[in-house]
Amino acid sequence: MRSAEGFISAPGIIALCRDWRLAPRQGNLHFPCDSLRCLPFCVPHESEHLALQAIHFHGVLLTVSGGDTIAIYHCSIKIVSRGKGKSAVAAAAYRAGEKLTNEWDGLTHDYTKKGGVVHSEILLPAHAPPAFSDRSTLWNSVELSEKSNNAQLAREVEIALPVELSGEEQTRLVREYCSSQFVSKGMIADFNLHDTGGGNPHAHILLTMRPLDEKGAWLPKSKKEYVLDENGEKIRLPSGRYKTRKVDFVDWNSQENAEAWRKVWADLANEFLERNNRPERIDHRSYERQGIDQIPTVHIGVAASQMEKKGIATERGELNRSIKAANRLLRDIKAQIGKLKEWLLDVFKAKESLRAEPPQPKSPDLSTLLFRYLDIQKAKGRNYSQSWQQQHTADELKAISKAVNLLSEKGIYTLEELDAALSVVHDKASEIRSGMKPRETRIRQLQKLIEQAQNLRETQSIHDEYKQICWKGKHEKFAEAHRADLAVWDAANRYLRANLPDMKLTPKAWQTELAALTAENEAEYAKLKAQREEVVELQKVHRYVDIALQADAPQKTKTKHHDIDR
Repeated sequence: MRSAEGFISAPGIIALCRDWRLAPRQGNLHFPCDSLRCLPFCVPHESEHLALQAIHFHGVLLTVSGGDTIAIYHCSIKIVSRGKGKSAVAAAAYRAGEKLTNEWDGLTHDYTKKGGVVHSEILLPAHAPPAFSDRSTLWNSVELSEKSNNAQLAREVEIALPVELSGEEQTRLVREYCSSQFVSKGMIADFNLHDTGGGNPHAHILLTMRPLDEKGAWLPKSKKEYVLDENGEKIRLPSGRYKTRKVDFVDWNSQENAEAWRKVWADLANEFLERNNRPERIDHRSYERQGIDQIPTVHIGVAASQMEKKGIATERGELNRSIKAANRLLRDIKAQIGKLKEWLLDVFKAKESLRAEPPQPKSPDLSTLLFRYLDIQKAKGRNYSQSWQQQHTADELKAISKAVNLLSEKGIYTLEELDAALSVVHDKASEIRSGMKPRETRIRQLQKLIEQAQNLRETQSIHDEYKQICWKGKHEKFAEAHRADLAVWDAANRYLRANLPDMKLTPKAWQTELAALTAENEAEYAKLKAQREEVVELQKVHRYVDIALQADAPQKTKTKHHDIDR
């Protein structure tokens, strides 16, 4: 999805939080309170306020949106200016894939080898010379009519064509658009349709900027007129000259035209889509104005698109990838918001059920404390850069969302319940660990028995040969040559006799027992790991809560007393 208007630079959701504004929709999450400045969430302090419609995130209303199928929309308007080194003849040659010579500077522009031009056409108003149907004649006439080195030569409208329409329908659509919006007002429209087969069909529309008189001659774009005072007299400037102002002969450069042309294109394209029984629709408005909670990507352009296809990363390609990653993060945040909504509803239900019970010592509400913690973190970051604050806010939001998910799963709503849950999980982890210790001791013993039995078996023949030698000299020589093996045998023999008085070696039985105990221990370790992770997460929540409680506690003044010699 693309939109030329309202584009927000990324990376990540931070740009969304800073600049994006989303309209509320029915059925989403809302926390009515007067502390809308709080970051990142606003939450009610009283349970009876439960009009859940939207969540404020850093001043942004996050909503879950739906809607019709949306086709790609892109419509950009720019000026071909000689002052920026551009040429109307060169622009026309490139868009049409032709070879044209600019008579103003003598340069020839050959784009005949350019591919992807599927249709070229020039539309003339009734009073335009028929010779202007020739592209070279038209744009050389434009070039020669402009004398200034910074002259504005042409206006270009670039539009993405709905891929849902056939080539013929796309051509008809562009022709009707040009005729109704430009040619009918006196402009000459030179439009070219490009389609390289890569799924990005688009059109380039070059428009003349000067009006034509009834004889087909170029008129000035504007004129100067004297500014008159309240008495109808010309106003003299300190320089001695009279004050003047520029008056355009036509309103083609009016800022309002851009919005009107963009809207008409969307309306006309939708009309063609409907006419061809297509469900897709396009919208000229930005995502912000449409109420769509998604960051729009940017139009990548032909050159960048070709580079991306070849595996060459471009700035706009990287930007779009960052935007897509941000949109994925937004979807994740919306999922977290849904879980947060469920948890808060449970909190409010729990409070309502307690109203009928006898009064009990009030326990702090975790929802209030967690959002108080977020307020504190926001305040801490005020002295840091905006980018650091934004990243810090996103990190804290993720942490609190994770905490809320855990509390929701465990049915924990108060500080007392949090303490109890932490104690239970810690005790369970300790119980699992205690049960594993005897098993681990036996595993180590079996491993040692198996190892020593293996050592005894491998060195037994050396030891037997050594014992059979009767000659002292040969006996000593053999012992020196096999010192290491004999030492291994001796160590194994001593260990096995100490632990197996009967010296009954059962390696296969030991292996079977070892495998069974190892499997049991691995299963118990997985349980222990899960319990420890839960302990860590609950401790994190408790740390957030402690920070909130400490901030709300009365601050004690510390006074240092000094003994002074008098």
